[in-house]
Amino acid sequence: MDTLLALGAVAAMAVSLLIIPLGLPGLWIMIGILSVGLIAGEISLGLYGLLAGLVIGAEVAEWITVERLGRRFGGTNRTFWGALAGGAVGAVIGAPVPIAGPVIGAFLGTLVGAIIATWLHTRRFGTAVRAGWGALLGRACATATKVFVGLAILILGGGAWLLR
Repeated sequence: MDTLLALGAVAAMAVSLLIIPLGLPGLWIMIGILSVGLIAGEISLGLYGLLAGLVIGAEVAEWITVERLGRRFGGTNRTFWGALAGGAVGAVIGAPVPIAGPVIGAFLGTLVGAIIATWLHTRRFGTAVRAGWGALLGRACATATKVFVGLAILILGGGAWLLR
């Protein structure tokens, strides 16, 4: 039964890894799954704390990266919030196309949302486009970081659970 639970947990964490590029909370789902392993005594508190710290660090890095790159390219706070909202809307719009649709939609939505929010604030199209590209670049870097952290959680946490 323990092996079956471990296999199910690792499979669920693998699926959670796939939803990270959509802007969904895959890392938090993975940590939630590992919480079950912690409670069951299959995951050590030290490993759990390390992986939870990585998740928090990745989330903070995402916010900082998107915000700073948006600003570096001429954006404002509104650029950040437009990118966030646009990414969510884009993922939903792209959902009818399996796998690639939501990912492409989320990235295009980030770009468009940042451009619209910045243009509404500055009324300068060139500035809005630059800020949008900055937000998109930030989103891409943040997503890559979060996927990397998700892989680390899957390998370390899932591996520890399976090998126990």
